[in-house]
Amino acid sequence: MTTRTPYAQHVGAISELKGLTMAAIGPAGPAGRMLIARGLISLRARANLTQTQLAKEAGCGKAMVGRYEDWKDRSRVKWATVKGMAEACKASPEERDALVALAKIQGEGWWVDRGVPELLDPLLSFESAGDHEHVFASGLVPGLLQTRAYAQALHEAQMVRASREEVDRHVEIRMMRQQALNRDDFALWVVLDEAVFKRVIGNRAVMAEQLAHLEEAQRQKQIDIQVLPFASGAHAAGAGAPFVTIGREDAANPLASMSVVYLETHDRGIYLDNPQDIAKYKMIFDYLRSQAVDRDVSTEMLAAARQDYAS
Repeated sequence: MTTRTPYAQHVGAISELKGLTMAAIGPAGPAGRMLIARGLISLRARANLTQTQLAKEAGCGKAMVGRYEDWKDRSRVKWATVKGMAEACKASPEERDALVALAKIQGEGWWVDRGVPELLDPLLSFESAGDHEHVFASGLVPGLLQTRAYAQALHEAQMVRASREEVDRHVEIRMMRQQALNRDDFALWVVLDEAVFKRVIGNRAVMAEQLAHLEEAQRQKQIDIQVLPFASGAHAAGAGAPFVTIGREDAANPLASMSVVYLETHDRGIYLDNPQDIAKYKMIFDYLRSQAVDRDVSTEMLAAARQDYAS
């Protein structure tokens, strides 16, 4: 269940709904539901209503209010319900219309109806809405930077009882996910543990191709890759579990900003949106960046590893 920010932290944000357009805060799926939830919580806090009181004023059940304030609930958001809740909280027409606009575009992400695994639905939504992604990769090349051959070998190893068609579908989704890197407004920063390119996925030829791909990615202005060498010893990530932070900063419209931490287990994704958790992982990533070698040395290490695999 989502851990909620104290209501007082939301009160100042609700005024930022004014003037927002659907283009400015228009992410579909979980990212959009998060913004809707933040807006509704802020309105209710400003109106000094409990969930029970809001439910009575809006003519719906308390459970529905709780569901709309929890972005992790996968049920489709109905714009009429959002409108009713906003009006019950005495929202201005601009505030109400901004939330209704968000509700009306839910479910229109490119990944919808493509058989995307449930654990990836929020991740794809947040990547679509975010303008930056920070990744600590402790054992595998991050999905956004995997070659098709590397992804194929990885999924074949992980999905031991799946059909070839199912494996191929997962690989194709992984490749489509990489569309985020084609956006001018999206930046990726990766701290790559040296262990990532010591573990052979597929075979040596697959690894040589993958490392060449990382070298090429390093040349793109919106991508930064730093290697965390074994020689660095103990580091800020402790046991070394991988994590991803995705966000978007919008100083003009704070309510359009978002931040979430993604942790992946074998069969599900864990998403943290509590401000304390987000701050903790941001700090860990900052320390990892300082403990890793710089961009030029990282590129040299990638090139040396590629040459070793290619020989």
